[in-house]
Amino acid sequence: MERPVVERVRRALVRARVRQRLRNRRHRSGRVLTGVVCLAASLMITVSAINARGIDLRPARNTDLVSLVQSESKRNAQLAQQVTDLRSQVDQLAAQQGDSGQDAALAQRTEQAGLQAVTGPAVTVTLDDAPSDVASDGIDPDLLVVHQQDIQAIVNLLWEGGAEAMTIQGQRVISTTGIKCVGNTVILRGIPYAPPYRIRAIGNTARLQATLQNSSFVQIFQQYVQRYRMGYSVRTTSRAKFSAYTGALDLQYAHAPGLPSASPTR
Repeated sequence: MERPVVERVRRALVRARVRQRLRNRRHRSGRVLTGVVCLAASLMITVSAINARGIDLRPARNTDLVSLVQSESKRNAQLAQQVTDLRSQVDQLAAQQGDSGQDAALAQRTEQAGLQAVTGPAVTVTLDDAPSDVASDGIDPDLLVVHQQDIQAIVNLLWEGGAEAMTIQGQRVISTTGIKCVGNTVILRGIPYAPPYRIRAIGNTARLQATLQNSSFVQIFQQYVQRYRMGYSVRTTSRAKFSAYTGALDLQYAHAPGLPSASPTR
């Protein structure tokens, strides 16, 4: 009788020892797994910090970027007005010390350069993107928006038609005016504009309209108007007034003939 009792006790001790070993293994595995998770989290934080380079990667900062663009656009407009005021003072001082012949020549050159306000009959060309519901038909979205080359084509046609002065979105256009397309907006002198785009030109309205109607570009664009409902319209005004150009006149890449070219400023 004593031997079976001893045997049962021995077996119970063996089973208890085995269960204790299993518990110890689970505890060690849990500690190892916790260490691995902490190491992976630290690695992810380090990689994010390196990629960010001090910049907040959260998308909520997009609103701050929009505010920055708006404030800088307003600042550009204020600086442009200061440039205009200073240029006016310079012209007044120059007129006080020059003769009448030089004054007349200077006034003519100033008007030709777009630095004086002008008044006269005008043609207004309006370009606009296709409606948003057209994009749902599987059409390439790039075909449904107005591009900078479209605006440039209209501008060139109006100059060809004898335009004496021109504006885009109310901004006076001169020989150095650049039109840049960024996303779905057009940038003029650092200020973004969304469609519709209005190009106005003072001159012989009949000749300006005829130049537009006879151009192959307008004929092709009107096909997109009929097919995709893009916006294109032309109207005339008997009297329009364009303000003088108020931006900077410094050239960044061009130079006068016979003078050494300067390095680009940007």
